[in-house]
Amino acid sequence: MSITEKSTAEVLGSEAPRIVAVETSVRSIWRRYGPWAFTVLNLTTFFVVWELFTRVQKFDAALGTYKPFVSPLFLPSPLRVFNALWEGLTTSAPAGAVISGSIRDHLLYSVSDLGIGVVIAIAIGVPFGLLMGANRYVDALLSPYVWAISSIPRIALVPLFILFMGFTRKMQITIIVLTAVFPIMINSWAGVKTTDKSLLAAAKVFGAGRWQLYTKVVFPFTLPFIVSGIQQGIGRGLVGVIIAEWVGGSKGLGYLISRSGDTFNSPLLYAVLFLLVVMSLSLIQLTRWLEAKVAPWRRLETL
Repeated sequence: MSITEKSTAEVLGSEAPRIVAVETSVRSIWRRYGPWAFTVLNLTTFFVVWELFTRVQKFDAALGTYKPFVSPLFLPSPLRVFNALWEGLTTSAPAGAVISGSIRDHLLYSVSDLGIGVVIAIAIGVPFGLLMGANRYVDALLSPYVWAISSIPRIALVPLFILFMGFTRKMQITIIVLTAVFPIMINSWAGVKTTDKSLLAAAKVFGAGRWQLYTKVVFPFTLPFIVSGIQQGIGRGLVGVIIAEWVGGSKGLGYLISRSGDTFNSPLLYAVLFLLVVMSLSLIQLTRWLEAKVAPWRRLETL
């Protein structure tokens, strides 16, 4: 080996631990911040392309002028959408306006309705789902009604509830509960039914009684199913909010969508749709965090 080659090898050998440390640090930083950076870049690109697309114009021979390639009434620019969202969240509509209140007022109203409805749905769906899964007699008694009602489109029940309860908040929350409760109930039932038989057999070998089997084996196994049902229930409940407020409400995001469509206020309409997307994603992330807390073994299984 020549002197030059020897000195190079010695330098690389002395620098190897530092190079490995740098590579490890870079991987750690990417693992922590890479997905966030990619998401921000992806969304930024999407909105920039959207903005540029709304600025494209075409020549109208009949008018002799250029006009937007896509009508702003159908697709407003993201700048107009975010401006409508900002104004709606920070200011209130003037007295006598077609749409009373601000987006903030309607958002808080819808979120409170959704929260109340989902909590009631969880309080009903989880116990009844677990009971149906654990007891075949209860399952035989309730399952026909559960499957029958869950298969009915919720919007078909709205006129019936309006007839019984009127255009009230109680009617809206009832629709939210009926929309959200069945995914929670069915997932809880399925979790009990699909409990690993080998786990039950092993617990019985160690002398576990019926109550211990249920609390120490069946319920922990069913927890991820319950969380999954709650995730679906939240998504369905959000649909129920929009349906209830659209058809029989005078406040809320569903009402705001209806009124902004009636008044051809497309920036406000898109702003409300954007809010709904943010709400849905935030609530799903919340349930994932909840699952990581109550069932951390599920996270380990997916690693």
